[in-house]
Amino acid sequence: MFELALDPTTWALLCAVALAAGFIDAIAGGGGMLTVPALLTAGLPPHLTLGTNKLAASFGSLTASVTYFRKKLFNPRFWAASIVATAIGALIGTLVVDYLSIEFLNKLLPVVIILVACYSLFGSLSTTEHNELPELDGKTKVKQWLQGLGLGFFDGLAGPGTGTFWTASNSLLYKMSLLLNCGLARSMNFVSNFISLITFVALGHVNFLLGITMGFFLMLGAWLGAHSAIKFGGKMIRPVFNTVVIVLALKLIYEAYL
Repeated sequence: MFELALDPTTWALLCAVALAAGFIDAIAGGGGMLTVPALLTAGLPPHLTLGTNKLAASFGSLTASVTYFRKKLFNPRFWAASIVATAIGALIGTLVVDYLSIEFLNKLLPVVIILVACYSLFGSLSTTEHNELPELDGKTKVKQWLQGLGLGFFDGLAGPGTGTFWTASNSLLYKMSLLLNCGLARSMNFVSNFISLITFVALGHVNFLLGITMGFFLMLGAWLGAHSAIKFGGKMIRPVFNTVVIVLALKLIYEAYL
């Protein structure tokens, strides 16, 4: 059993990272690309890092998704197929993680984070301002299932950058405003976080004290970020999204290869 012993300074830094991650994640996604490297640097093994991050992230994604729901920027009935598909994908992805070696995860996580960040650089964000949902036909449901299974699996398998992936792929798949995009991305992020968290708890890969502590700071950051995004709209979301992706991609490439 891994025993965690962090000094107060490291603990405070992790909470500060969580606050920033919650704010960024509620607007553009990608908060996990801050918290996962921070937890790994603090000395947590990869499996425990992923599980603890899921606990903390669930606080932030729940806060953001509830905020968007209350502002009528997320319709659970319309996105029902996405919810189910994301939950299934997250369960499968998390179960797969448990069969991967620590050495493999140490090599996989930086590569996955870099690929997600680089991919997101080329994603175009919607310019539509009207908060109207696309038509719910058979084609849309197929998109929901494929997107949900794929990104749910990815979130369960690795996690960092999933919210950014949701934001980018939503713009490619559906014609809707950035606010509706964010509402969907943050809500689906909570679904996969929660399902993955339950699985990690069952597998014994969660440090509850650290996860809950960081979770409260993530929750505060997410509340501030979601309200800021709703207040300022696309003129805030777009530059924050692009800045986050560029900075994180450069940072991770430098750390991994230079």
